[in-house]
Amino acid sequence: MLTKIIVLAIYISCLFIIGILASRRIKSMSDFYVGGKNMGFWAVAFSARATGESGWLLIGLTGMGALAGLSAYWVVLGELLGVFISWFFMAKKFKNKSDRYGSITIPDYLQSHFKSTTHTLRILSASVLSIFVIIYVSSQIDATGIAFESFLGMNYFHGALLGFSIVLIYIFIGGFVAAVWSDLFQGLLMFFGLVLLPIVVYFSMDSGHDIITGLNAIDPSLTSIWGGHEDMWMNVFTMLGFAMIGLGFLGSPQVYVRFMSIKNEKEIDKGKWVAIVFTLMTDAAAVTIGILARVIFTENGQDPETVFGVGATDVLSMMTENFLPLILIAIYVAIVLSAIMSTIDSLLVIASSAITRDFYQKIFRPELTDKGLTKISRIVTIIMAFIALAIAMVIAIVSPDRQVFWVIIFGWSGIAASFCPVIILTLFWKGYSEQGAIASMISGFLSIIILKFGLQNLESVGDYFKALDVLAPSFAVAMLFGYIFSKIYPPKTNSDSKLKEHNIQI
Repeated sequence: MLTKIIVLAIYISCLFIIGILASRRIKSMSDFYVGGKNMGFWAVAFSARATGESGWLLIGLTGMGALAGLSAYWVVLGELLGVFISWFFMAKKFKNKSDRYGSITIPDYLQSHFKSTTHTLRILSASVLSIFVIIYVSSQIDATGIAFESFLGMNYFHGALLGFSIVLIYIFIGGFVAAVWSDLFQGLLMFFGLVLLPIVVYFSMDSGHDIITGLNAIDPSLTSIWGGHEDMWMNVFTMLGFAMIGLGFLGSPQVYVRFMSIKNEKEIDKGKWVAIVFTLMTDAAAVTIGILARVIFTENGQDPETVFGVGATDVLSMMTENFLPLILIAIYVAIVLSAIMSTIDSLLVIASSAITRDFYQKIFRPELTDKGLTKISRIVTIIMAFIALAIAMVIAIVSPDRQVFWVIIFGWSGIAASFCPVIILTLFWKGYSEQGAIASMISGFLSIIILKFGLQNLESVGDYFKALDVLAPSFAVAMLFGYIFSKIYPPKTNSDSKLKEHNIQI
Protein backbone atom coordinates (compact mmCIF):
# COMPACT_ATOMS: atom_id res chain seq x y z
CA MET A 1 0.00 0.00 0.00
CA LEU A 2 2.83 2.40 0.86
CA THR A 3 4.41 1.88 -2.57
CA LYS A 4 1.11 2.68 -4.29
CA ILE A 5 0.71 5.85 -2.25
CA ILE A 6 4.27 6.99 -3.02
CA VAL A 7 3.82 6.45 -6.77
CA LEU A 8 0.45 8.21 -6.64
CA ALA A 9 2.04 11.15 -4.80
CA ILE A 10 4.72 11.42 -7.52
CA TYR A 11 2.03 11.32 -10.20
CA ILE A 12 0.00 14.05 -8.51
CA SER A 13 3.12 16.15 -8.04
CA CYS A 14 3.81 15.93 -11.77
CA LEU A 15 0.31 17.22 -12.50
CA PHE A 16 0.73 20.15 -10.14
CA ILE A 17 4.10 21.03 -11.69
CA ILE A 18 2.47 20.96 -15.13
CA GLY A 19 -0.27 23.28 -13.86
CA ILE A 20 2.25 25.75 -12.43
CA LEU A 21 4.33 25.78 -15.64
CA ALA A 22 1.21 26.17 -17.75
CA SER A 23 0.00 29.11 -15.67
CA ARG A 24 2.96 31.14 -16.89
CA ARG A 25 1.54 31.00 -20.41
CA ILE A 26 -1.92 32.24 -19.43
CA LYS A 27 -2.06 35.89 -20.48
CA SER A 28 -5.42 36.01 -22.27
CA MET A 29 -8.74 34.22 -22.76
CA SER A 30 -7.31 32.58 -25.88
CA ASP A 31 -4.47 31.18 -23.77
CA PHE A 32 -6.86 29.88 -21.11
CA TYR A 33 -9.26 28.20 -23.55
CA VAL A 34 -7.18 27.18 -26.62
CA GLY A 35 -3.55 27.61 -25.57
CA GLY A 36 -3.09 30.68 -27.73
CA LYS A 37 -3.61 28.43 -30.79
CA ASN A 38 0.04 27.48 -30.60
CA MET A 39 0.03 23.83 -29.48
CA GLY A 40 2.23 21.17 -31.11
CA PHE A 41 1.01 17.98 -32.78
CA TRP A 42 2.26 15.56 -30.11
CA ALA A 43 0.42 17.40 -27.36
CA VAL A 44 -2.76 17.89 -29.39
CA ALA A 45 -2.89 14.31 -30.70
CA PHE A 46 -2.38 12.74 -27.29
CA SER A 47 -4.70 15.25 -25.65
CA ALA A 48 -7.47 14.64 -28.20
CA ARG A 49 -7.18 10.89 -27.78
CA ALA A 50 -6.85 10.91 -23.99
CA THR A 51 -9.84 13.26 -23.74
CA GLY A 52 -11.88 11.28 -26.25
CA GLU A 53 -11.18 7.91 -24.64
CA SER A 54 -11.71 8.94 -20.99
CA GLY A 55 -12.08 6.61 -18.04
CA TRP A 56 -14.28 4.21 -19.92
CA LEU A 57 -11.28 2.98 -21.94
CA LEU A 58 -9.60 1.39 -18.93
CA ILE A 59 -12.62 0.92 -16.70
CA GLY A 60 -15.48 0.40 -19.17
CA LEU A 61 -14.03 -1.10 -22.34
CA THR A 62 -11.96 -3.68 -20.48
CA GLY A 63 -15.12 -4.82 -18.71
CA MET A 64 -17.04 -4.82 -21.98
CA GLY A 65 -14.39 -7.07 -23.50
CA ALA A 66 -14.81 -9.45 -20.58
CA LEU A 67 -18.61 -9.54 -20.78
CA ALA A 68 -19.08 -9.45 -24.58
CA GLY A 69 -16.01 -11.34 -25.80
CA LEU A 70 -14.80 -10.94 -29.39
CA SER A 71 -17.79 -8.82 -30.44
CA ALA A 72 -16.40 -5.97 -28.29
CA TYR A 73 -13.80 -5.45 -31.04
CA TRP A 74 -16.54 -3.68 -32.99
CA VAL A 75 -15.95 -0.77 -30.61
CA VAL A 76 -12.32 -0.72 -31.74
CA LEU A 77 -13.32 -0.65 -35.41
CA GLY A 78 -15.90 2.07 -34.83
CA GLU A 79 -13.56 4.31 -32.89
CA LEU A 80 -10.74 3.80 -35.39
CA LEU A 81 -13.00 4.83 -38.27
CA GLY A 82 -14.26 7.84 -36.33
CA VAL A 83 -10.75 9.05 -35.52
CA PHE A 84 -9.61 8.41 -39.11
CA ILE A 85 -12.42 10.43 -40.69
CA SER A 86 -12.05 13.20 -38.13
CA TRP A 87 -8.29 13.71 -38.55
CA PHE A 88 -8.03 12.99 -42.28
CA PHE A 89 -11.12 14.73 -43.65
CA MET A 90 -12.45 17.19 -41.06
CA ALA A 91 -9.61 18.57 -38.94
CA LYS A 92 -8.02 20.84 -41.57
CA LYS A 93 -11.34 22.23 -42.74
CA PHE A 94 -12.36 22.98 -39.17
CA LYS A 95 -8.98 24.49 -38.28
CA ASN A 96 -9.04 26.72 -41.34
CA LYS A 97 -12.54 27.99 -40.68
CA SER A 98 -12.16 28.49 -36.95
CA ASP A 99 -8.93 30.47 -37.52
CA ARG A 100 -10.60 32.60 -40.15
CA TYR A 101 -13.44 33.34 -37.75
CA GLY A 102 -11.09 33.95 -34.80
CA SER A 103 -13.09 31.42 -32.76
CA ILE A 104 -11.92 30.11 -29.39
CA THR A 105 -15.07 28.12 -28.50
CA ILE A 106 -17.48 25.94 -30.47
CA PRO A 107 -20.39 28.40 -30.00
CA ASP A 108 -18.01 31.10 -31.30
CA TYR A 109 -17.42 29.03 -34.41
CA LEU A 110 -21.14 28.42 -35.02
CA GLN A 111 -22.08 32.05 -34.46
CA SER A 112 -19.44 33.20 -36.96
CA HIS A 113 -20.12 30.49 -39.51
CA PHE A 114 -23.78 31.39 -39.87
CA LYS A 115 -23.13 35.14 -39.48
CA SER A 116 -25.87 35.07 -36.88
CA THR A 117 -27.41 38.38 -35.88
CA THR A 118 -29.07 36.92 -32.77
CA HIS A 119 -27.79 35.00 -29.76
CA THR A 120 -30.18 32.06 -30.21
CA LEU A 121 -27.63 29.59 -31.54
CA ARG A 122 -24.95 30.68 -29.09
CA ILE A 123 -27.29 30.33 -26.10
CA LEU A 124 -28.62 26.98 -27.29
CA SER A 125 -25.19 25.47 -28.00
CA ALA A 126 -23.71 26.74 -24.75
CA SER A 127 -26.71 25.40 -22.77
CA VAL A 128 -26.68 21.94 -24.35
CA LEU A 129 -22.91 21.74 -23.97
CA SER A 130 -23.03 22.71 -20.30
CA ILE A 131 -25.75 20.17 -19.46
CA PHE A 132 -24.10 17.15 -21.06
CA VAL A 133 -20.60 18.15 -20.01
CA ILE A 134 -21.73 18.21 -16.37
CA ILE A 135 -23.29 14.74 -16.82
CA TYR A 136 -20.13 13.47 -18.50
CA VAL A 137 -17.86 14.95 -15.80
CA SER A 138 -20.04 13.47 -13.07
CA SER A 139 -19.61 10.00 -14.63
CA GLN A 140 -15.84 10.50 -14.70
CA ILE A 141 -15.82 11.55 -11.04
CA ASP A 142 -17.85 8.41 -10.33
CA ALA A 143 -15.19 6.37 -12.14
CA THR A 144 -12.49 8.05 -10.04
CA GLY A 145 -14.14 6.93 -6.81
CA ILE A 146 -14.51 3.40 -8.15
CA ALA A 147 -10.84 3.32 -9.19
CA PHE A 148 -9.57 4.45 -5.78
CA GLU A 149 -11.85 1.94 -4.08
CA SER A 150 -10.74 -0.94 -6.30
CA PHE A 151 -7.00 -0.27 -6.41
CA LEU A 152 -6.30 1.26 -3.01
CA GLY A 153 -9.17 -0.02 -0.89
CA MET A 154 -10.16 3.60 -0.21
CA ASN A 155 -13.72 4.55 0.61
CA TYR A 156 -15.53 5.32 -2.66
CA PHE A 157 -16.63 8.80 -1.60
CA HIS A 158 -13.20 9.74 -0.26
CA GLY A 159 -11.61 8.57 -3.52
CA ALA A 160 -14.03 10.57 -5.65
CA LEU A 161 -13.36 13.70 -3.59
CA LEU A 162 -9.59 13.23 -3.78
CA GLY A 163 -9.55 12.76 -7.57
CA PHE A 164 -11.94 15.67 -8.01
CA SER A 165 -9.72 17.95 -5.93
CA ILE A 166 -6.55 17.02 -7.84
CA VAL A 167 -8.03 17.86 -11.24
CA LEU A 168 -9.68 21.04 -10.05
CA ILE A 169 -6.46 22.45 -8.60
CA TYR A 170 -4.26 22.08 -11.67
CA ILE A 171 -7.02 23.19 -14.05
CA PHE A 172 -7.72 26.21 -11.85
CA ILE A 173 -4.04 27.13 -12.09
CA GLY A 174 -3.25 26.45 -15.74
CA GLY A 175 -6.46 26.24 -17.81
CA PHE A 176 -6.33 24.69 -21.28
CA VAL A 177 -2.53 24.53 -21.47
CA ALA A 178 -2.42 22.55 -18.23
CA ALA A 179 -5.14 20.25 -19.60
CA VAL A 180 -3.27 19.57 -22.84
CA TRP A 181 0.18 19.15 -21.26
CA SER A 182 -1.21 16.89 -18.56
CA ASP A 183 -3.12 14.94 -21.22
CA LEU A 184 0.15 14.34 -23.06
CA PHE A 185 1.76 13.05 -19.86
CA GLN A 186 -1.30 10.99 -18.95
CA GLY A 187 -1.82 9.79 -22.52
CA LEU A 188 1.69 8.34 -22.59
CA LEU A 189 0.98 6.50 -19.34
CA MET A 190 -2.28 5.16 -20.75
CA PHE A 191 -0.66 4.05 -24.01
CA PHE A 192 2.24 2.09 -22.55
CA GLY A 193 0.20 0.73 -19.66
CA LEU A 194 -2.59 -0.63 -21.84
CA VAL A 195 -0.37 -2.02 -24.60
CA LEU A 196 2.08 -3.79 -22.29
CA LEU A 197 -0.37 -5.39 -19.85
CA PRO A 198 -2.00 -7.95 -22.22
CA ILE A 199 1.45 -8.91 -23.55
CA VAL A 200 2.79 -9.53 -20.04
CA VAL A 201 -0.35 -11.45 -19.02
CA TYR A 202 -0.40 -13.64 -22.13
CA PHE A 203 3.21 -14.73 -21.80
CA SER A 204 2.74 -15.31 -18.07
CA MET A 205 -0.04 -17.81 -18.68
CA ASP A 206 0.58 -21.54 -19.04
CA SER A 207 2.18 -22.45 -22.37
CA GLY A 208 -0.22 -23.77 -24.94
CA HIS A 209 -3.15 -21.93 -23.36
CA ASP A 210 -5.72 -21.31 -26.11
CA ILE A 211 -7.75 -18.19 -25.34
CA ILE A 212 -10.42 -18.89 -27.96
CA THR A 213 -10.91 -22.43 -26.66
CA GLY A 214 -11.15 -21.07 -23.12
CA LEU A 215 -13.78 -18.51 -24.16
CA ASN A 216 -15.76 -21.12 -26.07
CA ALA A 217 -15.81 -23.40 -23.05
CA ILE A 218 -17.26 -20.57 -20.94
CA ASP A 219 -19.87 -19.48 -23.47
CA PRO A 220 -19.77 -20.09 -27.26
CA SER A 221 -21.33 -16.65 -27.85
CA LEU A 222 -18.14 -15.04 -26.53
CA THR A 223 -16.19 -16.33 -29.55
CA SER A 224 -18.65 -14.96 -32.10
CA ILE A 225 -17.62 -11.66 -33.61
CA TRP A 226 -21.28 -11.23 -34.63
CA GLY A 227 -22.53 -11.23 -31.03
CA GLY A 228 -23.74 -14.79 -30.48
CA HIS A 229 -27.46 -14.03 -30.06
CA GLU A 230 -30.02 -16.39 -31.54
CA ASP A 231 -31.95 -13.37 -32.79
CA MET A 232 -30.16 -12.10 -35.91
CA TRP A 233 -31.51 -8.57 -35.50
CA MET A 234 -30.25 -8.41 -31.94
CA ASN A 235 -26.78 -9.22 -33.28
CA VAL A 236 -27.07 -6.48 -35.90
CA PHE A 237 -28.23 -3.88 -33.37
CA THR A 238 -25.50 -4.89 -30.90
CA MET A 239 -22.74 -4.57 -33.52
CA LEU A 240 -24.06 -1.20 -34.63
CA GLY A 241 -24.35 -0.02 -31.03
CA PHE A 242 -20.70 -0.87 -30.40
CA ALA A 243 -19.35 0.47 -33.70
CA MET A 244 -21.37 3.70 -33.73
CA ILE A 245 -19.64 4.90 -30.55
CA GLY A 246 -17.01 6.19 -32.99
CA LEU A 247 -19.47 8.79 -34.32
CA GLY A 248 -18.63 10.88 -31.29
CA PHE A 249 -15.23 11.75 -32.74
CA LEU A 250 -16.79 13.59 -35.69
CA GLY A 251 -17.26 16.95 -34.00
CA SER A 252 -17.49 16.63 -30.23
CA PRO A 253 -16.45 20.00 -28.73
CA GLN A 254 -13.96 18.55 -26.23
CA VAL A 255 -12.09 16.95 -29.16
CA TYR A 256 -12.49 19.68 -31.78
CA VAL A 257 -11.33 22.50 -29.54
CA ARG A 258 -7.96 20.71 -29.82
CA PHE A 259 -7.99 21.36 -33.56
CA MET A 260 -8.56 25.03 -32.78
CA SER A 261 -5.51 25.02 -30.53
CA ILE A 262 -2.99 23.39 -32.90
CA LYS A 263 -0.36 25.64 -34.52
CA ASN A 264 -1.15 25.00 -38.20
CA GLU A 265 -2.35 22.46 -40.73
CA LYS A 266 1.11 20.88 -41.06
CA GLU A 267 0.88 19.86 -37.42
CA ILE A 268 -2.43 18.14 -38.19
CA ASP A 269 -0.71 16.05 -40.89
CA LYS A 270 1.79 14.86 -38.30
CA GLY A 271 -0.69 14.42 -35.48
CA LYS A 272 -3.17 12.28 -37.43
CA TRP A 273 -0.81 9.30 -37.48
CA VAL A 274 -0.18 9.61 -33.74
CA ALA A 275 -3.94 9.63 -33.14
CA ILE A 276 -4.55 6.59 -35.38
CA VAL A 277 -1.82 4.47 -33.78
CA PHE A 278 -2.91 5.49 -30.27
CA THR A 279 -6.54 4.53 -30.96
CA LEU A 280 -5.78 1.19 -32.59
CA MET A 281 -3.28 0.05 -29.97
CA THR A 282 -5.05 1.21 -26.82
CA ASP A 283 -8.61 0.20 -27.79
CA ALA A 284 -7.54 -3.24 -29.00
CA ALA A 285 -5.44 -3.71 -25.87
CA ALA A 286 -8.34 -2.75 -23.58
CA VAL A 287 -10.70 -5.31 -25.14
CA THR A 288 -7.95 -7.94 -25.09
CA ILE A 289 -7.31 -7.34 -21.39
CA GLY A 290 -11.00 -7.96 -20.72
CA ILE A 291 -11.04 -11.16 -22.76
CA LEU A 292 -7.95 -12.51 -21.01
CA ALA A 293 -9.48 -11.61 -17.67
CA ARG A 294 -12.70 -13.47 -18.49
CA VAL A 295 -10.79 -16.67 -19.20
CA ILE A 296 -8.46 -16.38 -16.19
CA PHE A 297 -11.14 -15.45 -13.64
CA THR A 298 -13.61 -18.07 -14.83
CA GLU A 299 -10.99 -20.81 -14.75
CA ASN A 300 -10.25 -19.74 -11.18
CA GLY A 301 -13.90 -20.32 -10.30
CA GLN A 302 -14.93 -16.66 -9.99
CA ASP A 303 -18.30 -15.30 -11.09
CA PRO A 304 -17.68 -12.76 -13.91
CA GLU A 305 -20.80 -10.75 -13.11
CA THR A 306 -19.47 -10.22 -9.57
CA VAL A 307 -15.89 -9.64 -10.63
CA PHE A 308 -16.70 -7.07 -13.26
CA GLY A 309 -19.31 -5.44 -11.05
CA VAL A 310 -20.14 -1.77 -11.27
CA GLY A 311 -17.48 -0.55 -13.62
CA ALA A 312 -15.08 -3.40 -14.29
CA THR A 313 -12.25 -1.77 -12.36
CA ASP A 314 -11.63 -5.20 -10.88
CA VAL A 315 -10.54 -6.38 -14.33
CA LEU A 316 -7.46 -4.17 -14.17
CA SER A 317 -6.86 -4.37 -10.45
CA MET A 318 -7.02 -8.17 -10.34
CA MET A 319 -4.99 -8.57 -13.53
CA THR A 320 -2.23 -6.31 -12.24
CA GLU A 321 -2.27 -7.87 -8.76
CA ASN A 322 -1.81 -11.34 -10.25
CA PHE A 323 0.73 -10.64 -12.99
CA LEU A 324 2.79 -7.55 -12.12
CA PRO A 325 5.33 -6.63 -9.43
CA LEU A 326 4.25 -4.15 -6.78
CA ILE A 327 5.94 -1.10 -8.31
CA LEU A 328 4.16 -1.66 -11.63
CA ILE A 329 0.84 -2.18 -9.86
CA ALA A 330 1.33 1.22 -8.27
CA ILE A 331 2.04 2.75 -11.67
CA TYR A 332 -1.18 1.23 -13.00
CA VAL A 333 -3.11 3.08 -10.33
CA ALA A 334 -1.75 6.30 -11.85
CA ILE A 335 -2.57 5.04 -15.36
CA VAL A 336 -6.23 4.42 -14.49
CA LEU A 337 -6.49 7.85 -12.89
CA SER A 338 -4.80 9.34 -15.96
CA ALA A 339 -7.52 7.99 -18.22
CA ILE A 340 -10.22 9.52 -16.04
CA MET A 341 -8.62 12.84 -15.20
CA SER A 342 -7.52 13.58 -18.77
CA THR A 343 -11.20 13.83 -19.66
CA ILE A 344 -12.40 15.67 -16.56
CA ASP A 345 -9.88 18.49 -17.02
CA SER A 346 -10.77 19.05 -20.68
CA LEU A 347 -14.50 18.97 -20.07
CA LEU A 348 -14.31 21.45 -17.22
CA VAL A 349 -12.46 23.92 -19.44
CA ILE A 350 -15.07 23.43 -22.20
CA ALA A 351 -17.96 23.95 -19.77
CA SER A 352 -16.30 27.00 -18.26
CA SER A 353 -15.85 28.56 -21.69
CA ALA A 354 -19.51 27.98 -22.55
CA ILE A 355 -20.71 29.84 -19.45
CA THR A 356 -18.06 32.54 -19.17
CA ARG A 357 -17.44 33.53 -22.76
CA ASP A 358 -20.56 32.44 -24.60
CA PHE A 359 -23.08 33.52 -21.98
CA TYR A 360 -21.53 36.11 -19.74
CA GLN A 361 -19.17 38.00 -22.03
CA LYS A 362 -20.78 37.73 -25.46
CA ILE A 363 -24.33 38.39 -24.28
CA PHE A 364 -24.19 40.39 -21.07
CA ARG A 365 -20.72 41.94 -20.59
CA PRO A 366 -18.93 42.39 -23.94
CA GLU A 367 -16.84 45.22 -22.47
CA LEU A 368 -15.03 42.96 -19.99
CA THR A 369 -11.28 42.60 -20.43
CA ASP A 370 -9.47 39.28 -20.81
CA LYS A 371 -8.02 39.62 -17.33
CA GLY A 372 -11.42 39.96 -15.73
CA LEU A 373 -12.85 37.08 -17.76
CA THR A 374 -9.99 34.76 -16.90
CA LYS A 375 -10.70 35.29 -13.21
CA ILE A 376 -14.41 34.63 -13.74
CA SER A 377 -13.55 31.50 -15.76
CA ARG A 378 -11.77 30.02 -12.79
CA ILE A 379 -14.74 30.71 -10.51
CA VAL A 380 -17.17 29.18 -13.02
CA THR A 381 -14.90 26.12 -13.35
CA ILE A 382 -15.15 25.54 -9.60
CA ILE A 383 -18.94 25.96 -9.52
CA MET A 384 -19.56 23.56 -12.41
CA ALA A 385 -17.12 21.03 -10.97
CA PHE A 386 -19.03 20.98 -7.68
CA ILE A 387 -22.34 20.51 -9.50
CA ALA A 388 -20.85 17.50 -11.32
CA LEU A 389 -19.50 16.17 -8.02
CA ALA A 390 -22.94 16.40 -6.42
CA ILE A 391 -24.55 14.52 -9.32
CA ALA A 392 -21.90 11.79 -9.09
CA MET A 393 -22.55 11.34 -5.39
CA VAL A 394 -26.31 11.12 -5.92
CA ILE A 395 -25.92 8.55 -8.73
CA ALA A 396 -23.64 6.43 -6.54
CA ILE A 397 -26.19 6.40 -3.71
CA VAL A 398 -29.31 5.91 -5.84
CA SER A 399 -27.84 3.35 -8.27
CA PRO A 400 -25.16 1.23 -6.58
CA ASP A 401 -25.37 -1.45 -9.33
CA ARG A 402 -24.71 0.97 -12.21
CA GLN A 403 -22.24 0.07 -14.97
CA VAL A 404 -19.78 2.88 -15.67
CA PHE A 405 -19.46 1.98 -19.35
CA TRP A 406 -23.05 2.91 -20.15
CA VAL A 407 -23.24 5.91 -17.80
CA ILE A 408 -20.19 7.44 -19.49
CA ILE A 409 -21.49 6.58 -22.95
CA PHE A 410 -24.76 8.42 -22.17
CA GLY A 411 -22.89 11.66 -21.45
CA TRP A 412 -20.61 11.11 -24.46
CA SER A 413 -23.61 10.42 -26.71
CA GLY A 414 -25.46 13.52 -25.56
CA ILE A 415 -22.58 15.79 -26.53
CA ALA A 416 -21.95 13.92 -29.79
CA ALA A 417 -25.57 13.81 -31.01
CA SER A 418 -26.06 17.51 -30.28
CA PHE A 419 -22.86 18.78 -31.91
CA CYS A 420 -21.34 16.28 -34.36
CA PRO A 421 -24.08 16.51 -37.03
CA VAL A 422 -23.88 20.31 -36.81
CA ILE A 423 -20.09 20.37 -37.23
CA ILE A 424 -20.20 17.88 -40.12
CA LEU A 425 -22.86 19.84 -42.02
CA THR A 426 -21.12 23.20 -41.50
CA LEU A 427 -17.96 21.74 -43.03
CA PHE A 428 -19.44 19.89 -45.99
CA TRP A 429 -22.78 21.47 -46.97
CA LYS A 430 -23.12 25.07 -48.10
CA GLY A 431 -26.89 24.76 -47.96
CA TYR A 432 -26.91 24.28 -44.20
CA SER A 433 -28.65 27.17 -42.45
CA GLU A 434 -28.73 28.54 -38.93
CA GLN A 435 -32.31 27.27 -38.52
CA GLY A 436 -31.10 23.86 -39.66
CA ALA A 437 -28.33 23.92 -37.06
CA ILE A 438 -30.79 24.85 -34.32
CA ALA A 439 -33.09 22.02 -35.42
CA SER A 440 -30.18 19.55 -35.47
CA MET A 441 -29.07 20.49 -32.00
CA ILE A 442 -32.51 20.40 -30.41
CA SER A 443 -33.54 17.14 -32.10
CA GLY A 444 -30.22 15.45 -31.22
CA PHE A 445 -30.52 16.58 -27.61
CA LEU A 446 -34.14 15.44 -27.24
CA SER A 447 -33.56 12.14 -29.06
CA ILE A 448 -30.94 11.10 -26.53
CA ILE A 449 -33.42 11.61 -23.69
CA ILE A 450 -36.40 10.06 -25.49
CA LEU A 451 -34.45 6.97 -26.53
CA LYS A 452 -32.80 6.47 -23.15
CA PHE A 453 -35.84 6.94 -20.95
CA GLY A 454 -38.63 6.10 -23.39
CA LEU A 455 -38.04 3.69 -26.27
CA GLN A 456 -35.51 1.56 -24.38
CA ASN A 457 -38.22 0.75 -21.81
CA LEU A 458 -40.80 -0.48 -24.32
CA GLU A 459 -41.63 -4.17 -24.03
CA SER A 460 -41.65 -4.98 -27.74
CA VAL A 461 -38.59 -3.17 -29.08
CA GLY A 462 -36.87 -1.90 -25.95
CA ASP A 463 -34.15 -4.55 -25.96
CA TYR A 464 -33.20 -3.69 -29.54
CA PHE A 465 -32.85 -0.01 -28.69
CA LYS A 466 -30.78 -0.91 -25.63
CA ALA A 467 -28.42 -2.91 -27.85
CA LEU A 468 -28.22 -0.11 -30.41
CA ASP A 469 -27.94 2.49 -27.65
CA VAL A 470 -28.80 6.14 -28.14
CA LEU A 471 -25.99 7.70 -30.21
CA ALA A 472 -26.55 6.29 -33.72
CA PRO A 473 -30.33 6.92 -33.96
CA SER A 474 -30.03 10.35 -32.32
CA PHE A 475 -27.23 11.23 -34.71
CA ALA A 476 -29.40 10.23 -37.68
CA VAL A 477 -32.38 12.22 -36.37
CA ALA A 478 -30.22 15.35 -35.94
CA MET A 479 -28.86 15.04 -39.48
CA LEU A 480 -32.37 14.59 -40.88
CA PHE A 481 -33.87 17.55 -39.02
CA GLY A 482 -30.90 19.70 -40.03
CA TYR A 483 -31.51 18.83 -43.69
CA ILE A 484 -35.29 19.38 -43.55
CA PHE A 485 -35.13 22.74 -41.76
CA SER A 486 -32.30 23.96 -44.00
CA LYS A 487 -34.49 23.24 -47.01
CA ILE A 488 -37.45 25.02 -45.44
CA TYR A 489 -35.32 27.93 -44.21
CA PRO A 490 -32.32 28.08 -46.56
CA PRO A 491 -29.29 30.21 -45.71
CA LYS A 492 -29.37 33.81 -46.87
CA THR A 493 -27.55 34.41 -50.16
CA ASN A 494 -25.14 37.28 -50.75
CA SER A 495 -27.88 39.15 -52.59
CA ASP A 496 -30.17 38.76 -49.57
CA SER A 497 -27.46 40.16 -47.30
CA LYS A 498 -26.79 43.10 -49.60
CA LEU A 499 -30.52 43.86 -49.83
CA LYS A 500 -30.75 43.80 -46.03
CA GLU A 501 -27.79 46.17 -45.73
CA HIS A 502 -29.36 48.47 -48.33
CA ASN A 503 -32.68 48.53 -46.48
CA ILE A 504 -30.90 49.38 -43.22
CA GLN A 505 -29.06 52.29 -44.88
CA ILE A 506 -32.33 53.64 -46.30
